[in-house]
Amino acid sequence: MNRFLYSTILYLLSPLLIVYLAFRAIKSPDYRGRWGERFGLTQLKSTDLLIHSVSMGETLAAIPLIRLIMQSHPELSITVTTTSPTGSAQVRKAFGDSVQHCYLPFDLPWCVRRFLRQVSPKSCIIMETELWPNLVAVAAKRGVRLMLANARLSAKSAAQYTKRPKLSRPMLQRLDVIAVQTQVEAQRFIELGVSPDRVTVCGSLKFDLSITPERLANAKQLRQAWGRETSPIWVAGSVHPGEFDAMLAAHRQLLALWPDALLIIAPRHPEQFSAIAEVVASQGFELIRRSSNLPVTATTQVLVGDTMGELLTFYGAADQAFVGGTLINNGGHNPLEPVAMGVPVMVGPNHWDFAQITLMLADAGGLRVVTSSDELAANLIAYFAKPELRQLAANAGLAVVEANRGALQRQFLLAQSLIN
Repeated sequence: MNRFLYSTILYLLSPLLIVYLAFRAIKSPDYRGRWGERFGLTQLKSTDLLIHSVSMGETLAAIPLIRLIMQSHPELSITVTTTSPTGSAQVRKAFGDSVQHCYLPFDLPWCVRRFLRQVSPKSCIIMETELWPNLVAVAAKRGVRLMLANARLSAKSAAQYTKRPKLSRPMLQRLDVIAVQTQVEAQRFIELGVSPDRVTVCGSLKFDLSITPERLANAKQLRQAWGRETSPIWVAGSVHPGEFDAMLAAHRQLLALWPDALLIIAPRHPEQFSAIAEVVASQGFELIRRSSNLPVTATTQVLVGDTMGELLTFYGAADQAFVGGTLINNGGHNPLEPVAMGVPVMVGPNHWDFAQITLMLADAGGLRVVTSSDELAANLIAYFAKPELRQLAANAGLAVVEANRGALQRQFLLAQSLIN
């Protein structure tokens, strides 16, 4: 498949994009507006730098880099794009009106051309894995210098690129700078045809996650407000449908030993907030929805984390954590968030999006991989029974985070070279 065939297929399937947006809008109100942005039909101002940060996870990693760029180059006008409402909310929360923000259009050639004609950036930074053939091709044709920041390339993704060399190879070779997380991933890019002098191993921006003293203090105060200073508390964070039952089954085993144990369960996507509350209630647990502002009482067994922006605080208020998207065929989410809050973490076997980070944490003793609800429950019980072992695991994870900081500065210097 080449780019012409890829674009033709996209045009033929374009009516389904409307169906997709409508379907998402049924499940989530956040998808009910701003459709014009998805097709490049909104009015935008020209800008010096375009940064595409995809969804919430990539946006959180990008925010410190964007701030460094803004501090060093206050003269630059910046546009930040995302593809999800959660990513959009993070951009607006972090930067307000100091940057221009919109959704990135679908990768239809006419949408991309209209979008880039309006924004007219001199440079573009794309986060992690969000490479779109038409976006890259049209930008390169317009003379835009392109950087892939905090780049990841799993063996699975590399295999997919290998199957479509006429589409992927030109796209990858148009990138001027690739700031890759690991040497293994750097080699994968090179094997796909990228010149080695364009690939630099920088580590992951996610290690530079900044935890403020206020965040830690808020977490401690939250636990005190619940009256659960000595109760076992654990978080199932960023979980997906297909994992809900496993989390609740593990918690039921925990309650058999510690009746005052509390599970905080936070779905990955807002459209699942009501669904998880219904599942919890249907299984007979006493629950509180965080959004209700009702107090957590001595008999509360499950707190449904159905608010945005509080997951880090929940991790800090807990003793242990499980990070979702890993017991299903998803690829997982960032295990460094609970680790940075001083909490040992568990993940399922399907964690390929964070394979290197997971391996580093597991080797150090700060993370365990579980394959079922029974294994999850056994590990939870083991750490709650021996708090000293839990603390050793937490300290081991924190040591990995501290030892691997510095990616932010390295990637900033590459961004500087791109901009200059």
